[in-house]
Amino acid sequence: MLAKPNRLTRGSDYKATVRRGTRCAGAHTVTYVGRAGDPAVARFGFIVSRQVGPAVVRNTVRRRLKAVCAEVLPTMRPDVDVVIRALPSAATADFASLRAEVTRCLQRRAAA
Repeated sequence: MLAKPNRLTRGSDYKATVRRGTRCAGAHTVTYVGRAGDPAVARFGFIVSRQVGPAVVRNTVRRRLKAVCAEVLPTMRPDVDVVIRALPSAATADFASLRAEVTRCLQRRAAA
C-alpha cells in the first residue's frame, strides 16, 4: 500500500505528468514520468478506465499496480511523479508480467 504522500490526488497533477512527462509504453500499461513540483517524495497515480473491464477487474488491476509501485518505491528518485495507465490487456495479464513491464519502464525513466 502506498502512503498518502506517495499518491497523486489532484487532477492537475495527473494532467501535468501525462502532458509534460516522458512516456514508456508496454503491452499492458503506458507509464508517464514527470518532474514533481515538490521534490520531497516520489508520487504515483493510476488510470484504469472502464475499457479494462468491470469494477472488480479494474480494482484488481489497480491493486496489482500499487503493489508493484510499493516494491520499487525505495529505488525511485524523490522528485518524480509517475502516472500509470492500464490498457485493456492488463485485465488478463498476470502479476509477474505487469511487474516486469512497469519495473522496466521505471528503471529506464525514474531510477535513482
